Amino acid sequence: MDLFSDLASGLLSFSKQLFGPGICPGDWVWATGTAGALIALLPIIGALGISVVRKFTGNTHTATTLSVFGGIGVSFVCLLPWVLMTGVSETFRIVRAGGKGGLSQGEVAALHTTYCDFIGDQSVYLGQGPGVFDTLFYPGGNELAYGFYLGTLVGLPVLALIFVMLQGKLAFRRGPGWLSRLFWVPFVGLVLLSATVNANTAIHLWLGFLPVTVLGLIPIAVLGPPSWNAIRRADARKAQRDAAPPQRPVEPSPRQYPPTAVAPTSGESGMAAPPVPASPATSDSRYHRTRRLGHGGFGTVWQAYDTQLNRTVALKIAHAPDRDTVERMHREARALAALDHPNCVRVYDLVEQPEGLALVMEYLDGDPLAKAVDERGALDDVAAARLWSTTASALAAAHEKGVLHRDVKPSNVIVDPRGIPHLIDFGIARSKGDSKMTATGMMIGTPDYTAPEIANGALASPASDAWQLAATVSFALTGRPPRGERENPMAALLAASHAERPTELPTGSVHARLLTAALDAEPRNRPTLNAVVEEMNTWLSGVGESREGPVTRVIPRQ
Repeated sequence: MDLFSDLASGLLSFSKQLFGPGICPGDWVWATGTAGALIALLPIIGALGISVVRKFTGNTHTATTLSVFGGIGVSFVCLLPWVLMTGVSETFRIVRAGGKGGLSQGEVAALHTTYCDFIGDQSVYLGQGPGVFDTLFYPGGNELAYGFYLGTLVGLPVLALIFVMLQGKLAFRRGPGWLSRLFWVPFVGLVLLSATVNANTAIHLWLGFLPVTVLGLIPIAVLGPPSWNAIRRADARKAQRDAAPPQRPVEPSPRQYPPTAVAPTSGESGMAAPPVPASPATSDSRYHRTRRLGHGGFGTVWQAYDTQLNRTVALKIAHAPDRDTVERMHREARALAALDHPNCVRVYDLVEQPEGLALVMEYLDGDPLAKAVDERGALDDVAAARLWSTTASALAAAHEKGVLHRDVKPSNVIVDPRGIPHLIDFGIARSKGDSKMTATGMMIGTPDYTAPEIANGALASPASDAWQLAATVSFALTGRPPRGERENPMAALLAASHAERPTELPTGSVHARLLTAALDAEPRNRPTLNAVVEEMNTWLSGVGESREGPVTRVIPRQ
Protein backbone atom coordinates (compact mmCIF):
# COMPACT_ATOMS: atom_id res chain seq x y z
CA MET A 1 0.00 0.00 0.00
CA ASP A 2 1.24 3.46 -0.78
CA LEU A 3 1.27 6.38 1.64
CA PHE A 4 -2.11 7.77 0.57
CA SER A 5 -3.84 4.41 0.96
CA ASP A 6 -2.30 4.00 4.39
CA LEU A 7 -3.62 7.44 5.36
CA ALA A 8 -7.12 6.56 4.14
CA SER A 9 -7.22 3.19 5.89
CA GLY A 10 -5.85 4.78 9.06
CA LEU A 11 -8.54 7.46 8.84
CA LEU A 12 -11.22 4.75 8.48
CA SER A 13 -9.93 2.77 11.44
CA PHE A 14 -9.79 5.88 13.62
CA SER A 15 -13.27 6.94 12.48
CA LYS A 16 -14.72 3.53 13.40
CA GLN A 17 -13.19 3.79 16.85
CA LEU A 18 -14.39 7.37 17.20
CA PHE A 19 -17.98 6.74 16.10
CA GLY A 20 -18.99 3.40 14.56
CA PRO A 21 -21.95 2.07 16.49
CA GLY A 22 -23.15 -1.42 15.61
CA ILE A 23 -26.61 -0.31 14.60
CA CYS A 24 -28.39 0.16 11.29
CA PRO A 25 -27.19 1.02 8.69
CA GLY A 26 -23.91 -0.46 10.00
CA ASP A 27 -20.77 0.32 11.93
CA TRP A 28 -18.69 0.94 8.79
CA VAL A 29 -21.39 3.08 7.20
CA TRP A 30 -21.39 5.25 10.32
CA ALA A 31 -17.58 5.27 10.26
CA THR A 32 -17.66 6.53 6.67
CA GLY A 33 -19.78 9.51 7.73
CA THR A 34 -17.38 10.14 10.61
CA ALA A 35 -14.48 10.07 8.15
CA GLY A 36 -16.29 12.71 6.07
CA ALA A 37 -16.64 14.86 9.19
CA LEU A 38 -12.91 14.57 9.91
CA ILE A 39 -12.07 15.43 6.29
CA ALA A 40 -14.24 18.55 6.65
CA LEU A 41 -11.82 19.78 9.32
CA LEU A 42 -9.15 20.33 6.67
CA PRO A 43 -10.81 23.40 5.02
CA ILE A 44 -11.52 24.80 8.48
CA ILE A 45 -7.85 24.45 9.42
CA GLY A 46 -6.93 26.14 6.15
CA ALA A 47 -9.29 29.06 6.81
CA LEU A 48 -7.92 29.47 10.33
CA GLY A 49 -4.40 29.44 8.93
CA ILE A 50 -5.27 32.19 6.46
CA SER A 51 -6.85 34.25 9.25
CA VAL A 52 -3.72 33.94 11.38
CA VAL A 53 -1.45 34.96 8.50
CA ARG A 54 -3.64 38.00 7.78
CA LYS A 55 -3.36 39.04 11.43
CA PHE A 56 0.24 39.95 10.59
CA THR A 57 0.09 40.79 6.87
CA GLY A 58 -3.19 42.72 6.77
CA ASN A 59 -4.07 43.43 3.17
CA THR A 60 -0.56 42.92 1.85
CA HIS A 61 -1.15 41.06 -1.39
CA THR A 62 2.28 40.34 -2.77
CA ALA A 63 3.27 37.33 -4.83
CA THR A 64 4.38 35.65 -1.60
CA THR A 65 1.16 36.15 0.36
CA LEU A 66 -1.02 35.24 -2.61
CA SER A 67 1.04 32.08 -3.13
CA VAL A 68 0.59 31.18 0.54
CA PHE A 69 -3.16 31.74 0.40
CA GLY A 70 -3.48 29.89 -2.89
CA GLY A 71 -1.34 27.03 -1.58
CA ILE A 72 -3.50 26.72 1.54
CA GLY A 73 -6.64 26.68 -0.57
CA VAL A 74 -5.37 24.04 -3.01
CA SER A 75 -3.86 21.85 -0.30
CA PHE A 76 -6.44 21.98 2.48
CA VAL A 77 -9.61 22.47 0.44
CA CYS A 78 -8.90 20.31 -2.61
CA LEU A 79 -5.91 17.96 -2.70
CA LEU A 80 -5.85 16.52 0.84
CA PRO A 81 -9.65 16.00 1.04
CA TRP A 82 -9.63 14.45 -2.46
CA VAL A 83 -6.79 12.09 -1.56
CA LEU A 84 -8.60 10.93 1.59
CA MET A 85 -12.01 10.58 -0.07
CA THR A 86 -10.54 8.62 -2.94
CA GLY A 87 -8.46 6.52 -0.54
CA VAL A 88 -11.52 5.65 1.58
CA SER A 89 -13.43 4.54 -1.50
CA GLU A 90 -10.45 2.53 -2.79
CA THR A 91 -10.06 0.81 0.60
CA PHE A 92 -13.63 -0.46 0.44
CA ARG A 93 -13.15 -1.65 -3.15
CA ILE A 94 -10.02 -3.60 -2.21
CA VAL A 95 -11.79 -5.29 0.69
CA ARG A 96 -14.72 -6.16 -1.56
CA ALA A 97 -12.29 -7.71 -4.04
CA GLY A 98 -10.88 -9.95 -1.32
CA GLY A 99 -7.98 -7.85 -0.06
CA LYS A 100 -7.41 -6.14 3.26
CA GLY A 101 -6.92 -2.53 2.09
CA GLY A 102 -4.72 -1.68 5.07
CA LEU A 103 -7.37 -2.81 7.59
CA SER A 104 -6.92 -5.45 10.26
CA GLN A 105 -8.38 -8.94 9.88
CA GLY A 106 -11.07 -8.17 12.46
CA GLU A 107 -12.00 -4.91 10.67
CA VAL A 108 -12.27 -6.73 7.35
CA ALA A 109 -14.54 -9.33 8.93
CA ALA A 110 -16.76 -6.61 10.44
CA LEU A 111 -17.01 -4.93 7.05
CA HIS A 112 -18.67 -8.06 5.62
CA THR A 113 -21.50 -7.97 8.16
CA THR A 114 -25.12 -6.94 7.54
CA TYR A 115 -27.16 -4.69 9.84
CA CYS A 116 -30.07 -3.60 7.64
CA ASP A 117 -31.79 -5.41 4.80
CA PHE A 118 -31.88 -2.32 2.57
CA ILE A 119 -28.11 -1.91 3.03
CA GLY A 120 -27.09 -5.56 3.00
CA ASP A 121 -23.44 -6.54 3.18
CA GLN A 122 -21.53 -3.38 4.04
CA SER A 123 -18.57 -4.36 1.86
CA VAL A 124 -20.90 -4.67 -1.15
CA TYR A 125 -22.77 -1.46 -0.34
CA LEU A 126 -19.61 0.62 0.13
CA GLY A 127 -17.14 -1.14 -2.17
CA GLN A 128 -19.15 -2.29 -5.15
CA GLY A 129 -21.13 -0.31 -7.65
CA PRO A 130 -20.58 2.63 -9.96
CA GLY A 131 -18.85 5.86 -9.10
CA VAL A 132 -20.49 9.28 -8.79
CA PHE A 133 -19.99 10.17 -12.46
CA ASP A 134 -21.46 6.94 -13.81
CA THR A 135 -24.38 7.08 -11.38
CA LEU A 136 -25.34 10.59 -12.44
CA PHE A 137 -24.71 10.39 -16.18
CA TYR A 138 -25.46 6.72 -16.88
CA PRO A 139 -28.48 6.02 -14.64
CA GLY A 140 -30.22 2.66 -14.43
CA GLY A 141 -33.92 2.08 -14.90
CA ASN A 142 -35.09 2.89 -11.35
CA GLU A 143 -36.23 6.53 -11.46
CA LEU A 144 -36.82 6.72 -7.70
CA ALA A 145 -33.28 5.56 -6.94
CA TYR A 146 -31.87 7.97 -9.54
CA GLY A 147 -33.78 10.86 -7.92
CA PHE A 148 -32.29 9.95 -4.56
CA TYR A 149 -28.74 9.82 -5.93
CA LEU A 150 -29.22 13.05 -7.88
CA GLY A 151 -30.48 14.87 -4.80
CA THR A 152 -27.73 13.65 -2.49
CA LEU A 153 -24.71 13.57 -4.83
CA VAL A 154 -25.47 17.07 -6.16
CA GLY A 155 -27.37 18.70 -3.31
CA LEU A 156 -24.96 17.82 -0.50
CA PRO A 157 -21.81 19.14 -2.28
CA VAL A 158 -23.65 22.31 -3.34
CA LEU A 159 -24.72 22.99 0.25
CA ALA A 160 -21.18 22.31 1.43
CA LEU A 161 -19.88 24.73 -1.23
CA ILE A 162 -22.08 27.51 0.14
CA PHE A 163 -20.61 27.14 3.62
CA VAL A 164 -17.06 26.78 2.32
CA MET A 165 -17.60 30.09 0.49
CA LEU A 166 -18.72 31.62 3.80
CA GLN A 167 -15.58 30.25 5.44
CA GLY A 168 -13.50 31.94 2.76
CA LYS A 169 -15.31 35.26 3.22
CA LEU A 170 -14.75 35.10 6.97
CA ALA A 171 -11.06 34.30 6.49
CA PHE A 172 -10.60 37.25 4.12
CA ARG A 173 -12.72 39.78 6.00
CA ARG A 174 -11.63 43.42 5.67
CA GLY A 175 -9.90 42.55 2.43
CA PRO A 176 -10.87 42.56 -1.25
CA GLY A 177 -13.78 40.24 -1.96
CA TRP A 178 -12.04 38.45 -4.82
CA LEU A 179 -9.49 36.91 -2.46
CA SER A 180 -12.06 34.44 -1.11
CA ARG A 181 -11.98 32.74 -4.52
CA LEU A 182 -8.53 31.44 -3.63
CA PHE A 183 -10.33 29.40 -0.97
CA TRP A 184 -13.60 28.18 -2.44
CA VAL A 185 -12.62 27.63 -6.09
CA PRO A 186 -10.38 24.69 -5.05
CA PHE A 187 -13.46 23.18 -3.38
CA VAL A 188 -15.19 23.14 -6.76
CA GLY A 189 -12.17 21.18 -7.96
CA LEU A 190 -12.64 18.75 -5.06
CA VAL A 191 -16.26 18.12 -6.03
CA LEU A 192 -15.29 17.43 -9.64
CA LEU A 193 -12.30 15.24 -8.77
CA SER A 194 -14.37 13.15 -6.35
CA ALA A 195 -16.57 11.97 -9.24
CA THR A 196 -14.64 8.68 -9.25
CA VAL A 197 -15.57 7.85 -5.65
CA ASN A 198 -18.10 5.07 -5.15
CA ALA A 199 -21.56 6.67 -5.15
CA ASN A 200 -22.72 5.13 -1.85
CA THR A 201 -19.43 5.97 -0.13
CA ALA A 202 -19.62 9.54 -1.46
CA ILE A 203 -23.10 10.02 -0.05
CA HIS A 204 -22.00 9.16 3.49
CA LEU A 205 -18.78 11.13 3.19
CA TRP A 206 -20.77 14.24 2.21
CA LEU A 207 -23.35 13.57 4.94
CA GLY A 208 -20.55 13.76 7.51
CA PHE A 209 -18.78 16.62 5.72
CA LEU A 210 -21.72 19.06 5.58
CA PRO A 211 -22.57 19.62 9.29
CA VAL A 212 -18.91 20.06 10.27
CA THR A 213 -18.53 22.64 7.49
CA VAL A 214 -21.44 24.58 8.97
CA LEU A 215 -20.03 24.40 12.50
CA GLY A 216 -16.62 25.41 11.18
CA LEU A 217 -17.88 28.95 10.68
CA ILE A 218 -17.83 29.44 14.45
CA PRO A 219 -14.06 29.19 15.17
CA ILE A 220 -13.24 31.23 12.06
CA ALA A 221 -15.63 33.97 13.18
CA VAL A 222 -14.26 33.85 16.74
CA LEU A 223 -10.66 34.19 15.55
CA GLY A 224 -11.74 37.39 13.83
CA PRO A 225 -10.31 39.50 11.01
CA PRO A 226 -7.02 41.40 11.13
CA SER A 227 -7.26 44.61 13.12
CA TRP A 228 -7.51 47.87 11.25
CA ASN A 229 -4.21 48.78 12.87
CA ALA A 230 -2.56 45.75 11.25
CA ILE A 231 -4.08 46.68 7.91
CA ARG A 232 -2.89 50.25 8.34
CA ARG A 233 0.66 49.13 9.14
CA ALA A 234 0.66 46.85 6.09
CA ASP A 235 -0.53 49.71 3.89
CA ALA A 236 2.19 51.94 5.31
CA ARG A 237 4.87 49.33 4.56
CA LYS A 238 3.59 48.99 1.00
CA ALA A 239 3.63 52.76 0.59
CA GLN A 240 7.22 52.90 1.84
CA ARG A 241 8.23 50.31 -0.73
CA ASP A 242 6.39 51.99 -3.58
CA ALA A 243 6.95 55.65 -2.81
CA ALA A 244 9.81 57.46 -4.49
CA PRO A 245 11.70 60.11 -2.50
CA PRO A 246 10.81 62.65 -1.28
CA GLN A 247 7.26 61.37 -0.87
CA ARG A 248 6.19 60.37 2.62
CA PRO A 249 4.59 57.06 3.49
CA VAL A 250 0.83 56.64 3.58
CA GLU A 251 0.80 56.48 7.36
CA PRO A 252 3.57 58.76 8.61
CA SER A 253 4.25 59.16 12.29
CA PRO A 254 2.96 62.26 14.12
CA ARG A 255 6.39 63.88 13.83
CA GLN A 256 6.00 63.84 10.05
CA TYR A 257 2.67 65.61 10.42
CA PRO A 258 3.22 68.91 12.24
CA PRO A 259 0.30 70.33 14.20
CA THR A 260 -0.58 72.60 11.31
CA ALA A 261 -0.26 70.04 8.54
CA VAL A 262 -2.66 70.25 5.65
CA ALA A 263 -5.44 67.98 4.61
CA PRO A 264 -4.95 65.14 2.15
CA THR A 265 -6.34 64.24 -1.22
CA SER A 266 -6.21 61.10 -3.25
CA GLY A 267 -6.38 59.68 -6.67
CA GLU A 268 -4.67 60.31 -9.95
CA SER A 269 -5.65 61.80 -13.25
CA GLY A 270 -4.04 62.35 -16.56
CA MET A 271 -2.52 65.83 -15.99
CA ALA A 272 -0.40 67.13 -13.13
CA ALA A 273 -0.93 70.62 -11.77
CA PRO A 274 1.93 73.08 -12.29
CA PRO A 275 4.50 73.19 -9.49
CA VAL A 276 4.34 75.96 -6.94
CA PRO A 277 7.26 78.39 -7.26
CA ALA A 278 10.00 78.20 -4.66
CA SER A 279 9.26 81.75 -3.52
CA PRO A 280 5.98 83.55 -4.00
CA ALA A 281 5.73 86.31 -6.48
CA THR A 282 3.92 89.54 -5.70
CA SER A 283 0.92 89.46 -7.98
CA ASP A 284 -1.63 91.92 -6.66
CA SER A 285 -2.28 93.15 -10.19
CA ARG A 286 -2.67 89.68 -11.66
CA TYR A 287 -5.59 88.49 -9.51
CA HIS A 288 -8.60 90.78 -9.63
CA ARG A 289 -10.91 90.04 -6.69
CA THR A 290 -14.59 89.95 -7.53
CA ARG A 291 -16.33 88.90 -4.31
CA ARG A 292 -15.57 87.57 -0.85
CA LEU A 293 -16.48 83.89 -0.36
CA GLY A 294 -15.64 83.43 3.31
CA HIS A 295 -13.77 84.75 6.31
CA GLY A 296 -12.34 83.13 9.41
CA GLY A 297 -9.46 83.11 11.86
CA PHE A 298 -7.08 81.90 9.15
CA GLY A 299 -7.89 84.78 6.81
CA THR A 300 -10.21 85.42 3.88
CA VAL A 301 -11.22 83.51 0.75
CA TRP A 302 -11.99 85.53 -2.39
CA GLN A 303 -13.34 84.72 -5.79
CA ALA A 304 -10.84 86.30 -8.17
CA TYR A 305 -10.05 86.56 -11.85
CA ASP A 306 -6.63 85.56 -13.18
CA THR A 307 -5.91 88.28 -15.72
CA GLN A 308 -2.97 86.41 -17.26
CA LEU A 309 -4.65 83.04 -17.85
CA ASN A 310 -8.21 84.38 -18.15
CA ARG A 311 -9.81 82.09 -15.61
CA THR A 312 -11.72 82.37 -12.34
CA VAL A 313 -9.81 81.22 -9.25
CA ALA A 314 -10.22 81.14 -5.49
CA LEU A 315 -7.75 83.21 -3.49
CA LYS A 316 -7.16 82.13 0.12
CA ILE A 317 -5.20 84.76 2.02
CA ALA A 318 -3.59 83.92 5.36
CA HIS A 319 -3.49 87.00 7.59
CA ALA A 320 -0.11 87.67 9.17
CA PRO A 321 1.18 84.05 9.05
CA ASP A 322 4.10 83.18 11.28
CA ARG A 323 7.41 81.86 9.98
CA ASP A 324 6.54 78.19 10.59
CA THR A 325 3.23 78.60 8.78
CA VAL A 326 4.91 80.19 5.78
CA GLU A 327 7.39 77.31 5.50
CA ARG A 328 4.62 74.76 5.84
CA MET A 329 2.46 76.50 3.26
CA HIS A 330 5.34 76.33 0.77
CA ARG A 331 5.97 72.65 1.49
CA GLU A 332 2.37 71.53 1.43
CA ALA A 333 1.36 73.71 -1.49
CA ARG A 334 4.02 71.97 -3.57
CA ALA A 335 2.65 68.61 -2.49
CA LEU A 336 -0.94 69.54 -3.32
CA ALA A 337 0.06 71.12 -6.63
CA ALA A 338 1.48 67.74 -7.66
CA LEU A 339 -1.97 66.22 -7.16
CA ASP A 340 -4.62 66.27 -9.86
CA HIS A 341 -7.52 64.33 -8.41
CA PRO A 342 -11.03 64.84 -9.80
CA ASN A 343 -12.47 65.11 -6.29
CA CYS A 344 -9.87 67.43 -4.80
CA VAL A 345 -9.56 71.16 -5.29
CA ARG A 346 -6.52 71.99 -7.42
CA VAL A 347 -3.75 74.27 -6.16
CA TYR A 348 -2.29 76.56 -8.82
CA ASP A 349 0.07 79.00 -7.12
CA LEU A 350 1.34 80.61 -3.94
CA VAL A 351 1.68 84.40 -4.12
CA GLU A 352 2.19 87.47 -1.97
CA GLN A 353 -0.76 89.79 -1.44
CA PRO A 354 -0.80 93.02 0.55
CA GLU A 355 -2.62 91.28 3.42
CA GLY A 356 -0.35 88.23 3.47
CA LEU A 357 0.55 85.00 1.73
CA ALA A 358 -2.19 83.79 -0.64
CA LEU A 359 -2.97 80.35 -1.98
CA VAL A 360 -4.36 80.36 -5.54
CA MET A 361 -6.78 77.49 -6.04
CA GLU A 362 -9.33 76.17 -8.48
CA TYR A 363 -12.67 77.93 -8.16
CA LEU A 364 -15.50 75.43 -7.76
CA ASP A 365 -19.00 76.53 -8.65
CA GLY A 366 -21.51 74.62 -6.56
CA ASP A 367 -23.13 74.16 -3.17
CA PRO A 368 -21.58 72.80 0.01
CA LEU A 369 -22.75 69.31 0.88
CA ALA A 370 -24.32 70.73 4.04
CA LYS A 371 -26.55 73.03 1.99
CA ALA A 372 -27.39 70.31 -0.54
CA VAL A 373 -28.56 67.95 2.22
CA ASP A 374 -30.48 70.67 4.05
CA GLU A 375 -32.33 71.75 0.91
CA ARG A 376 -32.78 68.44 -0.95
CA GLY A 377 -32.80 65.86 1.80
CA ALA A 378 -30.51 63.03 2.91
CA LEU A 379 -28.65 60.93 0.35
CA ASP A 380 -29.55 57.37 -0.54
CA ASP A 381 -27.06 54.51 -0.07
CA VAL A 382 -25.80 54.62 -3.65
CA ALA A 383 -25.08 58.35 -3.54
CA ALA A 384 -23.47 58.02 -0.10
CA ALA A 385 -21.23 55.19 -1.34
CA ARG A 386 -20.08 57.37 -4.23
CA LEU A 387 -19.45 60.26 -1.86
CA TRP A 388 -17.43 58.11 0.55
CA SER A 389 -15.45 56.31 -2.15
CA THR A 390 -14.44 59.41 -4.10
CA THR A 391 -13.61 61.65 -1.16
CA ALA A 392 -11.77 58.86 0.68
CA SER A 393 -9.74 58.31 -2.47
CA ALA A 394 -8.96 62.03 -2.56
CA LEU A 395 -7.86 62.07 1.08
CA ALA A 396 -5.71 58.97 0.65
CA ALA A 397 -3.85 60.53 -2.28
CA ALA A 398 -3.05 63.63 -0.25
CA HIS A 399 -1.91 61.45 2.67
CA GLU A 400 0.54 59.79 0.31
CA LYS A 401 2.01 63.24 -0.30
CA GLY A 402 2.29 63.85 3.44
CA VAL A 403 -0.60 66.34 3.52
CA LEU A 404 -3.48 66.24 6.02
CA HIS A 405 -6.83 67.99 5.66
CA ARG A 406 -7.62 68.44 9.36
CA ASP A 407 -11.07 69.94 8.82
CA VAL A 408 -13.22 67.54 6.80
CA LYS A 409 -16.89 68.43 7.27
CA PRO A 410 -20.02 68.85 5.13
CA SER A 411 -19.32 72.53 4.43
CA ASN A 412 -15.87 71.64 3.08
CA VAL A 413 -17.26 69.30 0.44
CA ILE A 414 -18.49 71.23 -2.62
CA VAL A 415 -21.00 69.51 -4.89
CA ASP A 416 -20.68 70.91 -8.41
CA PRO A 417 -23.64 71.30 -10.82
CA ARG A 418 -23.06 67.75 -12.11
CA GLY A 419 -23.42 66.39 -8.57
CA ILE A 420 -19.73 65.52 -8.20
CA PRO A 421 -18.15 66.13 -4.75
CA HIS A 422 -14.88 68.01 -4.28
CA LEU A 423 -12.83 68.40 -1.10
CA ILE A 424 -11.87 71.99 -0.40
CA ASP A 425 -10.27 74.11 2.34
CA PHE A 426 -7.22 72.06 3.15
CA GLY A 427 -5.50 73.25 6.30
CA ILE A 428 -2.60 74.64 4.31
CA ALA A 429 -3.37 78.31 4.99
CA ARG A 430 -3.91 78.01 8.74
CA SER A 431 -1.53 79.56 11.19
CA LYS A 432 0.11 77.54 13.90
CA GLY A 433 -2.40 76.67 16.60
CA ASP A 434 -5.47 78.21 14.95
CA SER A 435 -7.04 75.05 13.57
CA LYS A 436 -9.35 74.68 16.55
CA MET A 437 -9.03 77.68 18.87
CA THR A 438 -8.35 81.38 18.52
CA ALA A 439 -6.13 83.26 20.94
CA THR A 440 -9.21 84.13 22.99
CA GLY A 441 -10.25 80.49 23.24
CA MET A 442 -13.21 80.76 20.90
CA MET A 443 -13.95 77.87 18.59
CA ILE A 444 -13.26 78.19 14.86
CA GLY A 445 -15.92 76.30 12.95
CA THR A 446 -17.95 73.46 14.45
CA PRO A 447 -16.56 70.64 16.61
CA ASP A 448 -19.41 68.33 15.58
CA TYR A 449 -17.04 66.68 13.09
CA THR A 450 -13.94 66.65 15.28
CA ALA A 451 -12.32 63.29 16.01
CA PRO A 452 -12.08 62.43 19.73
CA GLU A 453 -8.28 62.39 19.80
CA ILE A 454 -8.09 65.85 18.19
CA ALA A 455 -10.53 67.25 20.74
CA ASN A 456 -8.17 65.95 23.42
CA GLY A 457 -5.17 67.75 21.95
CA ALA A 458 -3.54 64.97 19.91
CA LEU A 459 -1.86 65.73 16.61
CA ALA A 460 -3.87 65.32 13.44
CA SER A 461 -3.33 62.06 11.57
CA PRO A 462 -4.74 60.12 8.62
CA ALA A 463 -7.00 58.31 11.10
CA SER A 464 -8.48 61.62 12.33
CA ASP A 465 -9.13 62.70 8.74
CA ALA A 466 -10.84 59.34 8.16
CA TRP A 467 -13.04 59.87 11.25
CA GLN A 468 -14.12 63.30 10.06
CA LEU A 469 -14.93 61.97 6.60
CA ALA A 470 -17.04 59.16 8.09
CA ALA A 471 -18.88 61.77 10.20
CA THR A 472 -19.51 63.76 7.03
CA VAL A 473 -20.90 60.70 5.24
CA SER A 474 -23.10 59.93 8.25
CA PHE A 475 -24.47 63.48 8.06
CA ALA A 476 -25.18 63.00 4.36
CA LEU A 477 -27.30 59.94 5.21
CA THR A 478 -29.17 61.45 8.16
CA GLY A 479 -28.95 65.24 7.95
CA ARG A 480 -27.49 65.36 11.47
CA PRO A 481 -23.96 65.15 12.95
CA PRO A 482 -23.19 61.64 14.23
CA ARG A 483 -23.08 62.75 17.89
CA GLY A 484 -26.23 64.85 17.49
CA GLU A 485 -26.58 68.61 17.64
CA ARG A 486 -25.54 70.49 20.80
CA GLU A 487 -26.73 73.81 22.14
CA ASN A 488 -23.31 75.46 21.71
CA PRO A 489 -19.84 74.68 20.31
CA MET A 490 -18.34 74.11 23.75
CA ALA A 491 -20.87 71.38 24.54
CA ALA A 492 -20.09 69.75 21.20
CA LEU A 493 -16.36 69.96 21.95
CA LEU A 494 -16.86 68.32 25.34
CA ALA A 495 -18.84 65.53 23.69
CA ALA A 496 -15.96 65.01 21.27
CA SER A 497 -13.29 65.03 23.98
CA HIS A 498 -15.30 62.50 26.02
CA ALA A 499 -15.53 60.29 22.92
CA GLU A 500 -19.29 60.01 23.26
CA ARG A 501 -20.74 57.25 21.12
CA PRO A 502 -22.49 58.38 17.93
CA THR A 503 -26.25 58.41 18.44
CA GLU A 504 -27.41 59.63 15.03
CA LEU A 505 -26.04 56.93 12.73
CA PRO A 506 -28.17 55.85 9.75
CA THR A 507 -29.47 52.55 11.09
CA GLY A 508 -31.49 51.96 7.92
CA SER A 509 -28.43 52.21 5.69
CA VAL A 510 -26.33 49.32 4.43
CA HIS A 511 -23.29 51.40 5.36
CA ALA A 512 -24.17 51.54 9.08
CA ARG A 513 -21.73 48.76 10.03
CA LEU A 514 -18.74 50.37 8.31
CA LEU A 515 -19.68 53.80 9.65
CA THR A 516 -19.69 52.41 13.18
CA ALA A 517 -16.18 51.02 12.66
CA ALA A 518 -14.93 54.23 11.00
CA LEU A 519 -16.24 56.33 13.91
CA ASP A 520 -14.52 54.22 16.57
CA ALA A 521 -13.03 56.31 19.36
CA GLU A 522 -9.71 54.46 19.05
CA PRO A 523 -7.82 55.52 15.89
CA ARG A 524 -6.11 52.16 15.41
CA ASN A 525 -9.48 50.39 15.21
CA ARG A 526 -10.75 52.44 12.29
CA PRO A 527 -10.67 51.12 8.72
CA THR A 528 -8.11 52.72 6.47
CA LEU A 529 -9.24 55.01 3.69
CA ASN A 530 -8.07 52.47 1.11
CA ALA A 531 -10.17 49.79 2.81
CA VAL A 532 -13.19 52.10 2.70
CA VAL A 533 -12.68 52.78 -1.00
CA GLU A 534 -12.39 49.06 -1.69
CA GLU A 535 -15.54 48.21 0.27
CA MET A 536 -17.61 51.01 -1.27
CA ASN A 537 -16.53 50.11 -4.81
CA THR A 538 -17.27 46.44 -4.19
CA TRP A 539 -20.73 47.27 -2.86
CA LEU A 540 -21.51 49.60 -5.77
CA SER A 541 -20.42 46.95 -8.24
CA GLY A 542 -22.56 44.36 -6.46
CA VAL A 543 -25.71 46.48 -6.83
CA GLY A 544 -24.96 47.29 -10.45
CA GLU A 545 -23.95 50.93 -9.90
CA SER A 546 -20.88 52.83 -11.06
CA ARG A 547 -18.56 54.69 -8.73
CA GLU A 548 -18.72 57.65 -11.10
CA GLY A 549 -21.96 59.56 -10.88
CA PRO A 550 -23.78 62.28 -8.97
CA VAL A 551 -24.02 62.17 -5.19
CA THR A 552 -26.98 64.54 -4.94
CA ARG A 553 -29.57 62.24 -6.49
CA VAL A 554 -32.02 61.61 -3.67
CA ILE A 555 -33.90 58.30 -3.52
CA PRO A 556 -35.94 58.08 -0.28
CA ARG A 557 -35.34 54.90 1.68
CA GLN A 558 -38.36 52.91 2.81
